[in-house]
Amino acid sequence: MKNKHVLVVGPSKKTRGGITSVINAQKSTDIWQKWNCIWVETYIDGNNIMKIAYFAKGLLQFLLKVKNSSIIHIHYSGKISASRKSVFVFIAKIYNIPVISHYHAFSYEDTLYGSKKKLYQWMFKKSEAIIVLSEYWKNKVKEFTGGKSNVLVIYNPCQEIHVAHNKAENYILYAGTLNKRKGYLDLIKSFSKIEKKNQDWKLVLAGNGEIEKGKKYAKELGLENSVKFLGWISGAEKNSVFEKARIFCLPSYAEGFPMAILDAWAFGLPVITTPVGGLNDILVHQENSLIFQPGDIAALSENLDMMINDEYMRKKISEQSRIMANGIFSIGNISRKIDDLYATVSGKRIK
Repeated sequence: MKNKHVLVVGPSKKTRGGITSVINAQKSTDIWQKWNCIWVETYIDGNNIMKIAYFAKGLLQFLLKVKNSSIIHIHYSGKISASRKSVFVFIAKIYNIPVISHYHAFSYEDTLYGSKKKLYQWMFKKSEAIIVLSEYWKNKVKEFTGGKSNVLVIYNPCQEIHVAHNKAENYILYAGTLNKRKGYLDLIKSFSKIEKKNQDWKLVLAGNGEIEKGKKYAKELGLENSVKFLGWISGAEKNSVFEKARIFCLPSYAEGFPMAILDAWAFGLPVITTPVGGLNDILVHQENSLIFQPGDIAALSENLDMMINDEYMRKKISEQSRIMANGIFSIGNISRKIDDLYATVSGKRIK
């Protein structure tokens, strides 16, 4: 067993996004060495030539390693991602190697019930286990597969962070791609409705995407001095921005289980968000979060104002964020679940 590998198939280490964060988190734990995991990188941000070349490189690495593998752990989400990863499922089945499908999609309409419906059916059928990000997604996938019993929930993990927020500043943080699905324009509009009565507060948006559109919209609302766009941040810069924030807000219309919320919990930030995707499993309004329905500007404005001005509420929800980060969503808890799954799927247990 020592010479066998677990091939973890996913995007490049340099690619922006939740799947890369999840694999990096797994890589930081003991199970990476315990199961001799190898990261097979099949996608990178860039032009089409770069993407094709990177896929070919990953496929070659996979072909060289697959014969000596105990498990193929494949991460995918949308239709294009599933199409790429189906090649690896096909090869794994030729060699009779068990496959774990790690399904990260945020919309079942565009994936399970979209143009690639049969592809998803085939990939799930060929998988010894299907990992989903929440009970919500477990129900959706079980319904899609006709009640398959090998669908299990393993949440995305929080990173281990210990901060006291001694350097906290009065700003609301948004982190994620700036696009319609994430609802960033709703956040800017909602902030505009409370900005005058909370003039010592700012709104900070971290992420790539529609930055110029966002700047133009903020200017139209008279917020050019109150809204700051950081662009894409990572590493120490990202940690600093999270550490200094007082409130986190993600007004998404659809999600799998957003890594940005997990990051906010890891830093002990009180969260305002929408009950979409896997978040609906966990969120309780005014207990561990403030929630509102996607697109409800009035409700979001009210929640922002409440979190800014109700210090008791802010501290209460902040504490709940820490409890979740160090409990059900801790990297230790999640890694144990992955370890148990690998043992079950491979039929072997490693001490």
